[in-house]
Amino acid sequence: MTIREIIEQNERSYLSPFAACSADTAGRDRPVSQDDVRTEYMRDRDRILHCKAFRRLKDKTQVFLSPQGDHYRTRLMHTLEVSQIARTCAKALRLNEDLVEAVALGHDLGHTPFGHAGERALDKLCPSGFRHYQQSLRVVEILENEGRGLNLTREVRDGILNHQMKTIPSTLEGRVVRLCDKIAYIHHDMDDAQRAGIIREEDIPEPLRAVLGDTNKEILNTLIMDLISSSRDRDDICQSDEVRDAMMELRRYMFAHVYTNPVAKHEEIKVDRIISALYSYLSEHPDELSGEFRGMLNAGEQKERVVCDYISGMTDQYCIHRFEEIYVPKSWDVL
Repeated sequence: MTIREIIEQNERSYLSPFAACSADTAGRDRPVSQDDVRTEYMRDRDRILHCKAFRRLKDKTQVFLSPQGDHYRTRLMHTLEVSQIARTCAKALRLNEDLVEAVALGHDLGHTPFGHAGERALDKLCPSGFRHYQQSLRVVEILENEGRGLNLTREVRDGILNHQMKTIPSTLEGRVVRLCDKIAYIHHDMDDAQRAGIIREEDIPEPLRAVLGDTNKEILNTLIMDLISSSRDRDDICQSDEVRDAMMELRRYMFAHVYTNPVAKHEEIKVDRIISALYSYLSEHPDELSGEFRGMLNAGEQKERVVCDYISGMTDQYCIHRFEEIYVPKSWDVL
């Protein structure tokens, strides 16, 4: 018996009856031979961890554009915090941690440079619209590996696509990531906003603090423990009514005082101009796309879609670099 088979056997004896066992995966679009050590969800986790799009997350904005400080979250740090919180919940609920980790690590692979400001800019420009969760799926299905994608299992792809609140993943593991994504960003965005001096812990309205706690640490602990206690032995991932309502009210507070705060967002108009200029120029000069994207054009992909793919994959600094390269005059010497 291989190590993988032992792990799969252990899953059946230990995991919740509502969990997704690795041996029961719906599989991949392109079948592959099984690994002697890793389950299918472990392999998906590793494929995501080693892909180029994952590495680029370290230089993409979470909330604050070009912050002056080493401790503000990047998109990569957000991803890792989602993974950690989701794995804690999965372990407590006896769900498949490997599936949870794979979905969590892959859920934001399609995010743009400059966070949601970049996403909004591309959504206005791309004829078919732009949503980062749809782009994350496009990254793992098409864009990685020079058009071959990562060939992930259907459960992981379903969790990546449906991690936003309007749809529901087919597995409890995907639903854990979906909710822990919200828990993570509410917590760390509050922490970053306090570090920036935009809000203080004591500014959180008293009715919310009475339910969730007085400090960031207490709020995070309340949200995690409530998810676990509300979801135990159930074929669903949920929260108590009181905590869910308080969390959503806290989210509205964050939108009013942080996400739309001029201190945090005063640079966003520049983001719109940079991305709009790049989109216009590259649409007119597709020969200046990198080789793999020119190859997509030659294969019949729509030009506007490929330009969006190219720009959305950029890090913040590379986006600025390309803009300067195209639009900023260079100094020269007269001989």
